[in-house]
Amino acid sequence: MKREIVSHCAADTEKAAFEFGKTLKAGDAVLYEGDLGAGKTTFTKGLARALGVDDVVTSPTFALVNEYSGKIPLFHFDLYRIETFDDLYAIGFFDYLERGGIIAAEWSENIPALFEELNDGNRAVYSVRIEKTGDNDRKILISSEEYL
Repeated sequence: MKREIVSHCAADTEKAAFEFGKTLKAGDAVLYEGDLGAGKTTFTKGLARALGVDDVVTSPTFALVNEYSGKIPLFHFDLYRIETFDDLYAIGFFDYLERGGIIAAEWSENIPALFEELNDGNRAVYSVRIEKTGDNDRKILISSEEYL
């Protein structure tokens, strides 16, 4: 599956993520790539709504992971300071895979092999690249076939 979405504002990005989020199943992983301010957390807000999360979704920058309860739990990671698989193990990243929720990981480009590592047939893995194309405009690319 490959899909390209054009967003003209944060509400468009959230709506696209909401629609995408309705297709996710427990155990799936969403790996984000995008510059600072591209809209990764905004996209996660839409995913969270689709999963029935009522909490306010914020960037996990300092916490490394924010956990949200909904119809399916959402584990929102910030991998900005994570550089190796050893770092992922140290923060318990792989333990979260066993908890039956959705993984949403910002800055996954820091560990390019993560897509292939997670794409082991036990879950759907999606690469979501968000590119700024203007002040408020974004191009959102979603793929389950390859890391974008």
